[in-house]
Amino acid sequence: MDDVMYSSKKDNWQTPLKLFKELDDKYKFTLDPASNDKNALCEKHYTKETDGLTQSWQGETVFLNPPYGRDMIKWVAKARAEWLLGDCTIVLLLASRTDTRWFHDYIYAVDGAIWDFSERRVKFIDPDTGKEAGSPAFGSVIVVFEKGKVYRNTFLEV
Repeated sequence: MDDVMYSSKKDNWQTPLKLFKELDDKYKFTLDPASNDKNALCEKHYTKETDGLTQSWQGETVFLNPPYGRDMIKWVAKARAEWLLGDCTIVLLLASRTDTRWFHDYIYAVDGAIWDFSERRVKFIDPDTGKEAGSPAFGSVIVVFEKGKVYRNTFLEV
């Protein structure tokens, strides 16, 4: 198991390609706003330097696997704010933290938010080595901000 996965030493874990492809086949992503040149999964992506938190996501179909540290709430708040502007769909891959205020404020309380909990822990990819890391100490949830659909408590195979 990779001890780095349990620490904040790294925040650039890549989504496993199988999981990304399953979601991309359904949503046809056009933007990865929280990435770098090694872990980006969409041609159009923002890095720390181009700062996806300050860019508009309107007109895009967004895949967001944000850094899971203290700034994760900023990414979740940004996703909800962009979705409320009305011209984007946003799919988030998040740590399943259903006991947190941000989950209740930005996901649970949002009409139109769809979420699926993973049956198993997602094994992220270390973009520096291209190898699968050990399982994180938490489960994951896929959240979709898409108008007109409300579903609760379903499971996604990863």
